[in-house]
Amino acid sequence: MSAVAAHGSIGTGKAGFRCGHLGCGAMLSFRQALSKHLLLTTMCLLSAAVALPAHADIPEPAWSMTLGHRVMHYREDPEHHERPGLVALDYSPADAEWFVGGATFLNSFRQRSTYAYAGKRYGANQSPFYLQLTAGLLSGYRGEHRDKIPLNRFGVAPAVIPSVGFEHNGYRGEVFVLGNSGLLFGWGVDF
Repeated sequence: MSAVAAHGSIGTGKAGFRCGHLGCGAMLSFRQALSKHLLLTTMCLLSAAVALPAHADIPEPAWSMTLGHRVMHYREDPEHHERPGLVALDYSPADAEWFVGGATFLNSFRQRSTYAYAGKRYGANQSPFYLQLTAGLLSGYRGEHRDKIPLNRFGVAPAVIPSVGFEHNGYRGEVFVLGNSGLLFGWGVDF
């Protein structure tokens, strides 16, 4: 995607970003372009981390995938979507309790959203139970739902998401606290 090539269609007065992905040439809004940039930046960082030279005496880094299958909102609203279809990919350097990652999901209003984050897991080495905290940038809440997350002035907002989990033999069950909105239930696997 070429963010530098921001321009509008001739005679329409509408500004936008031309998508350079595989030559598709579609016009994207600022929010769509930024959302794609967040996801691409996360993927580039993860790729660069993998490409770093490995030493024989250092343990292998860990990858983790999480799938979020259900949201339980604190307040019922017929407009709320309960199945987010979350897919998250995390990278953790060898012997580190911190990680970086990216996620894509349908928000409560069926809008495709992304979350690029860094986080830390607490207590994972002492017990199968752990606490986890991530902080990053969340995008995808648009239109009339833009104000459903705080500080979403330009379509991207800071977010902090705590969770609690149980891990056994590389498989995890997790519950994520989504601010004052609800809980997300997911499971994951390390590879």
